[in-house]
Amino acid sequence: MLTAASRQADFPALSGITYLNTAAESIPPVVVGEAIQTYWQDKLCGMKGRDSHFAHVEACREISAKMIGMQSAEVSFCSCSSEAYNLLASALDLTADDEVVITDLDFPAGATPWLCAARPPKVALWKANADGELITDDLIPLLNDKTRLVQVSMVSFYNGFRIDWQPLKAAVRRLAPNAIIAVDITQAFGRVPIDCNDADVLISSTHKWTLGIHGGCVVGIPSESAEKLTTHAGGWLHVANAFEADRFERAITKTGAASFSVGMPNFVSLYALNASLRYLDAVGIDAINAYANPLVEATNRGLIELGLRCMTRYRSEAPTGIVAFRHPQAAELAAGLLRENIHVMYHAGRIRIAIHGYNTQEDVSRLLEHLSIGLRQIAA
Repeated sequence: MLTAASRQADFPALSGITYLNTAAESIPPVVVGEAIQTYWQDKLCGMKGRDSHFAHVEACREISAKMIGMQSAEVSFCSCSSEAYNLLASALDLTADDEVVITDLDFPAGATPWLCAARPPKVALWKANADGELITDDLIPLLNDKTRLVQVSMVSFYNGFRIDWQPLKAAVRRLAPNAIIAVDITQAFGRVPIDCNDADVLISSTHKWTLGIHGGCVVGIPSESAEKLTTHAGGWLHVANAFEADRFERAITKTGAASFSVGMPNFVSLYALNASLRYLDAVGIDAINAYANPLVEATNRGLIELGLRCMTRYRSEAPTGIVAFRHPQAAELAAGLLRENIHVMYHAGRIRIAIHGYNTQEDVSRLLEHLSIGLRQIAA
């Protein structure tokens, strides 16, 4: 996807390191740094700079919508996915009589608002099987007329499992007609094509596969779901009459995605995201997918050859950028990799490897070589 020259020009920070941790933090391209500098220059213009600030927000909205298969009016922004999910909780206004389905492969941002609610709904846990996969047949008994929300991740941050979208959607629509489906696309957006843009709400942070920075979150809500997914939060940017004569008598909230942008946007994050998404769009997500998937498959195969059991199987029909495994000495293995300047994610006995379009076969080879060395040292 990248030549040696273009990789060095666009991602000079990758020089001399093997970076396989994009699922936690990306390495942004140079254009993102340039966009941040543009924000700084616009900010120095004071109030006049807001013309450029809001123009960048709209440009970011346009490219975000294009890349998740929605219309611009169906996309808005928060400061992080946790904020977006808490605003979603306010929109749903659940009670103890309602039911929510979450999974044990989800990130806490999408799972905990329902557990922390002032009036907690009944929460049902859809559990992955022994192969680290969520099977739709296991979801079916959890669905009923009281189910108001089914929360899933398109790609799991935990083990890289990719949800089987069409059977999931069909089961929910048939058995839980009052439920909305919320999909966290953080571990997919910017890396694999989005296949669930007919969900009721899509949510993604901006500092991972999208190659942006912290402080942003994309929220996509199709127009047909807008009325039922309108937040009950205070603020001003999402209030249609924020400065009208009746503003102290009532608040008229914009519907759907627009209601999730409650205050001043984090402009610098959206300058960065606009630049990073346009960079990715110019390359093409299909091209990234076609280039990086064989590297993921080679990693998965190499781990198995080393006697390591991957936490979910590699499926060529549903690829992702993540491979993960457990090992009793995972901390020691991860420390050994880091000494060789090989960056992966370690947490509680789990090592997670993330492969994006800026990675190379050399990255995979170095990873497997030094894992092999580490395993031999542990066994000695």
